[in-house]
Amino acid sequence: MACSKLILAISAAGVLVLTCAAGAAQDNQSRGAVVQIRIDVGGKVMMATLEDNPTVTDFVSLLPLTMTLEDHAAFEKISYLPRKLSTKGAPEGVTPSAGDVGYYAPWRNLALFHKNFPYSTGLVRLGRIDDAIDVLRVPGTVEARIELVD
Repeated sequence: MACSKLILAISAAGVLVLTCAAGAAQDNQSRGAVVQIRIDVGGKVMMATLEDNPTVTDFVSLLPLTMTLEDHAAFEKISYLPRKLSTKGAPEGVTPSAGDVGYYAPWRNLALFHKNFPYSTGLVRLGRIDDAIDVLRVPGTVEARIELVD
């Protein structure tokens, strides 16, 4: 599948980003093209750039998603996904940093880290939030809408 529309933008971090229109996300993943998602938390939008791996491809197939993000261990906001994602080729675990987007396979949850966290077996890095993450540091639960940037 060819990209039907290319989008050139500058992220909040000042990085020049070339993205492809929605509908070609899986093809983009196989070619190593940049895939971005929009995370809307209570009207505050954060952009995230996803990595090129099978877990990301599977995650993108679930989008758009509306979910409740809950506090977990004072380091992250989490929400359970509707199904398990592929972890084919994923490392045994990773050491997440503030701003990382991850998938914790043992619990089937999406994790948005707002603080650095120790190495976690079963965690797959999906990508990185490009904007300020202060909205994730609020106590309690928050509603979020995650969608592919088109």
